[in-house]
Amino acid sequence: MVAISALLAAAAAPLLASAAPSQCYNWKNVKVGGGGGFIPGIVFNPTEKGLAYARTDIGGAYRLNADDTWTPLNDNVGSPDWNRWGVDAIATDPVDTNRVYLAVGMYTISWDPNNGAIMRSTDKGNTWSETVLPFKVGGNMPGRGIGERLTIDPHSNNILYFGARSGNGLWKSTDYGVTWAKVSSFTNVGTFKPNATDPNEYMQDPIGLAWITFDENSGGSKTVATPRIFVGVADLGNSIFVSNNAGSTWAALAGQPTGYIPHKGVFSAAENVLYITYSNGGGPYDGTLGSVWKYNLTSSAWTNITPPSPSDSTYYGFGGFAIDKQKPGTIMVAALNSWWPDGIIWRSTNSGATWTSIWEWAGYPTRNKYYKIDASAAPWVYDPTATDPKDVGWMMEALVIDPFDSNHWLYGTGATILGSRDLLKWDSSPRNVTLKIMADGIEETAIQDLLSPPQGPGILLSGMYDAGGFLHRNLDVPQTHTDQFHIYYTGTTDIDYAGNKPLNLVRVGTQLQELSSSNDGGVSWNKIYAANNAQHGTVALSADGDIIIWSPNNGQPIRSQYTNAFTTISALPANAAIAADRRNNNLFYGASTNQFYVSTNGALAWSATATLTGATKAYKIVPNPTASGDVWVSTDNGLFRSTDSGSSFTKIGGVTVGGHFDLGAPKTTGAYWSIAGFFTVDGVAGIYRSDDAGVNWVRINDNYGFGAADANKIAVDYKVYGRIFVGTNGRGIFYGNPSCSSPPPTSSTTSARTSSSTTAVTTTRTTTPVTTSSTTAVRTSTTTSSTTAVRTSTTTPVVTTTRTTTASTTVATTTRTTTTSAGGALQNQWGQCGGIGWTGPTACVSPYTCQVGNPYYSQCL
Repeated sequence: MVAISALLAAAAAPLLASAAPSQCYNWKNVKVGGGGGFIPGIVFNPTEKGLAYARTDIGGAYRLNADDTWTPLNDNVGSPDWNRWGVDAIATDPVDTNRVYLAVGMYTISWDPNNGAIMRSTDKGNTWSETVLPFKVGGNMPGRGIGERLTIDPHSNNILYFGARSGNGLWKSTDYGVTWAKVSSFTNVGTFKPNATDPNEYMQDPIGLAWITFDENSGGSKTVATPRIFVGVADLGNSIFVSNNAGSTWAALAGQPTGYIPHKGVFSAAENVLYITYSNGGGPYDGTLGSVWKYNLTSSAWTNITPPSPSDSTYYGFGGFAIDKQKPGTIMVAALNSWWPDGIIWRSTNSGATWTSIWEWAGYPTRNKYYKIDASAAPWVYDPTATDPKDVGWMMEALVIDPFDSNHWLYGTGATILGSRDLLKWDSSPRNVTLKIMADGIEETAIQDLLSPPQGPGILLSGMYDAGGFLHRNLDVPQTHTDQFHIYYTGTTDIDYAGNKPLNLVRVGTQLQELSSSNDGGVSWNKIYAANNAQHGTVALSADGDIIIWSPNNGQPIRSQYTNAFTTISALPANAAIAADRRNNNLFYGASTNQFYVSTNGALAWSATATLTGATKAYKIVPNPTASGDVWVSTDNGLFRSTDSGSSFTKIGGVTVGGHFDLGAPKTTGAYWSIAGFFTVDGVAGIYRSDDAGVNWVRINDNYGFGAADANKIAVDYKVYGRIFVGTNGRGIFYGNPSCSSPPPTSSTTSARTSSSTTAVTTTRTTTPVTTSSTTAVRTSTTTSSTTAVRTSTTTPVVTTTRTTTASTTVATTTRTTTTSAGGALQNQWGQCGGIGWTGPTACVSPYTCQVGNPYYSQCL
């Protein structure tokens, strides 16, 4: 609880600026369709028909709907807990089917400063509580497709086990995941490292425990803990361990194969058999050998049931494995990473004695394909012009059959979820199962840039990892290959347009020398071959479209004119933020740390012109789309504006941290451009919009967190007022429109708090995900944290936390500095010129006019 003295101190604190108000927004995904990223895990609930969940490595978890669409469950996640979008394991309760659990965390290395957590829900993921773990969890680490490493005891569903990474061992909860303790009797923590000698720490961390599987047939009572438990460990020696006394003691399973890592351990209760897939790599990218085995619990016999390779040689590991609960002995297995000529899936109806494959060679290079493609949910996923198509997929770790419907199957790939509701056609002659994209509602792309074009056929242009990027003509229908950037890069990191010729565009990619241009608004692209060895980074195109400057992430900024060879810009620091003036073809801007740079001769010569006071990092430079010399720059010390081509800057009051932002359509004709971005305003981080050049701000992100703020991108619609685009690192693109009227302006930069009453309210840290049509406004409050430890074990317990929220009720009056005098004095630019109760000037100095913002405030613009 908060001490009474603290409450009194808050009441007596100095007068502070009031927080900016919120405006409700309607947010929904821009539909790319088909997922767009790796799906490492899919689980069906074994006792409730139709209930299933999918996990992603960087975009949270989803719940399956009856119409085969998916609902996102973690859209409230934001900074600083952005790592909750990395889901390393998922478990659905077979007893109380409303319960679902996630093991969350992005990286187990220095890339992620946060520990992992177990999130738990009692309403199928509509709301969440969490327990923070004393170690990190790796939803986007190597081996993220193995599992599931989080499991619920099917006989005593208050008991859960979690297999940790990084040598942290096996953990157990006996209170539905609220508190956790290390299982000290389990000592095999997993020593396999993907590449122990690689200088990249990402490859050096031990994968740890792989999966936990219960023998649901064991034990006489179905209301006490299941006695027999199997644990798979990422080791090349003994890797399968068993307990016959509910986890009190453990031993290596006798006779087990060695030399490979166990990826999946699936128990078939009807057969009393444990099936295990192996690979010599952790996946999802590596692995060149593997096998499939079954262990008969009745006879203690091991049998190698590895399916035959279509190429008479095994050059891949094995990943996903599924059993058909309606047809005991019917099983399926997937090659984890058969990169050529395609992925492979096998099916057996006799417990692995014989297999049939989804394709076979009919004499190279011809193949018999026992499937048909249905890409209607995301046509872009299948490229009709590809010379090396991957119809079946790759990185196939998730493979499941609906326990209530033998026709319904799903599997995850590196790009989407595939499957169908006609699986039994596999067993007919001729077999011809459907491979249908079954990921509608999953948007997992990692967005690197967004651009709302002033002209052209598109509403939006996107740059993203993996899929390259798209020209979005419609925000609510899946993308096709027609509008995918046809000069395909593994990713696009930045896009820019020429201010005077906005159909002219340039974009840069993730690999070396990936630069291309368009002169039709992004419909078609042409490779530029003058790009030296630059890679990633940002690009700026001059107002007339003839000069390109590129600030790559692997060297100094470079310059080219008329697509001639690039030359180094030595006057700009490496990784500098750059931009081109939208009207003056010779005027360019740059920024690094707290220094602003300007070139007035087409980026040939540069001068350090101004200091961005207090900044240590410059994030983004955005010039006014129609007025030369008017330029904005965001920094870690707020937002700055120059109206003299960067010679001097004014810091925008109230904004203390600035991230990615943009200018777009004004609220009224003749008003200043609307500004929106990831900012901290009056001490509260979020997405904010200003319609009056930063005098007043409204927070617009409602309950949406959008993940890591410093990784996200913003575009403000050039043509539609109030429409904001948000590009996330793992949940695709959102667009939002106002769903209620703007609140009255607060002029937070000059407002004063005149009284304060504070009440302490202790709340459990519970998060509520939101759907893509939520319009609930967020209340801004001042919070403090306290931690209450709940311990039920003496063996390294984990604590669950409660957070104490200090909700401030504030009555504020607003004081504004204005130019007022008798005799019809004129107001200066940016000053107030009208509104209810206003007694000052109502006319503006030339050439500015008095623009109505709302009934309470008008401004000279």
